[in-house]
Amino acid sequence: MPKKAESGESTADLLAYLFGPGNHDEHTDPHLVAAWTPDLPCPARNPDRMTLSDLALLLDAPVDALRGPKPAEHVWHVSVRNEPDDRTLTDAEWATVAAEMVAAAGIAPHGDAQACRWVAVRHADDHIHLVATLARQDGRHPRIRGDIPNMHTAARAFETAWNLRPMSPLDRTARRAPVTGEREKAARRGLPESARESLQRTVREAAALAADDADFLTRLRDAGVRVREHHDKNGALDGYAVALPGDRADRGSRPVWFSGRTLAYDLSLPRIRERFHPTIAPADLVRAHTRIREAAHLLARAGRAEGAGDVAALGDLLVVAAATSPTVVCEKVRAAAAAFEQASRTPGTRTLHGTARAHFKASAQALEHAPRTARGGGAPAVLTLLIALVEAVEAATAWHRAQEHDAQTRAAAQAAALLREAATLTGAPPPTRPSRAVPRTVRVTPAAGRGPVAAPSVTAVPPRPNPGPGRSR
Repeated sequence: MPKKAESGESTADLLAYLFGPGNHDEHTDPHLVAAWTPDLPCPARNPDRMTLSDLALLLDAPVDALRGPKPAEHVWHVSVRNEPDDRTLTDAEWATVAAEMVAAAGIAPHGDAQACRWVAVRHADDHIHLVATLARQDGRHPRIRGDIPNMHTAARAFETAWNLRPMSPLDRTARRAPVTGEREKAARRGLPESARESLQRTVREAAALAADDADFLTRLRDAGVRVREHHDKNGALDGYAVALPGDRADRGSRPVWFSGRTLAYDLSLPRIRERFHPTIAPADLVRAHTRIREAAHLLARAGRAEGAGDVAALGDLLVVAAATSPTVVCEKVRAAAAAFEQASRTPGTRTLHGTARAHFKASAQALEHAPRTARGGGAPAVLTLLIALVEAVEAATAWHRAQEHDAQTRAAAQAAALLREAATLTGAPPPTRPSRAVPRTVRVTPAAGRGPVAAPSVTAVPPRPNPGPGRSR
């Protein structure tokens, strides 16, 4: 599975890390397995013939010789790994993988003697690191647009030929995790998460509730993030970027901006607009619970196209539920929303129509406008909401399973488990279902451990004091 790592300005620094002990002494026997030229001496095994400084100079030479402007970040870095359960590949096999990957990426096409210079470094059993400099040896810039999707296609061929565990197709639904440099920067600043992760959550919460462009941008600014709008030649909004206050680059000279698409595949402006829904008059939470159950019933009967919009709206509802949940369950509900995120994105689907969508969106708006109602009602009200969400997420799990969306099925099942754990934290007995309520939506025999877990019968959590206007957790 190829994964793009952080680009950089220093070839020497990256090589020092790859051939070094690692951040926690996790690197074992670092060495070259392949390079742009055969028989290149390995700095780790032949230090008398090649040092790390020598290797960095060789890789950087085409960049220094470029006739035109040099790229600001000229180091291309990708890791390629297999599953832990796969057999351990030999150096020769990893060398074959490396050559095929740089060819697929456009770094060094087969038979191109003037391509970019590159090396493959192995310091663990299950993966290699590919490092290249973005300048061809003939003085031109390489064409590497679409490098990662092309490398994923090449990876599928190796999985089939070598009987390795197949990875999920590159369906653009996986969460975009922070790169190593972003995590290290957050650690240096003493932050619990990277700027990317904070912005992902903030933008997702704004998108979940926004009714139009202006509402979306206002919610972002109200949340305290910096917003940069992009307009076309006619003045119409066609994109946006966000930055976290205090997150700066180039020695503090500029903010670090993230476009919506770089945060997540479904956070680009066009994808967010697909999820806009007219504002609905706020309803009480009892009606919201009923709407969620009705939506779960509709989702259980949805077809392939209709369900895509339903699970997207359910993902938005979970994001809002996490933002408005009382403290006792907030952490679990937030984890459930994060786990469900991939399940909210359906592979290959571009339209988000769905019969259950309106119910989920209305419920999200009800939670936003009355976030303290559940707290005032004590633990039983919270438990009622969680059970309704479990039913909806179980319906989404069944829908994804029927469509053979393996990654989404796993994500939804994990979210359901976390919501059931949250239900046990409310300290309230399961509520009695009203006679008019919609019956359970997933009409299959549940596996052991599935379904809402009854909490111990203890005294309900006392109502919290009124925290005053605005949201609080």
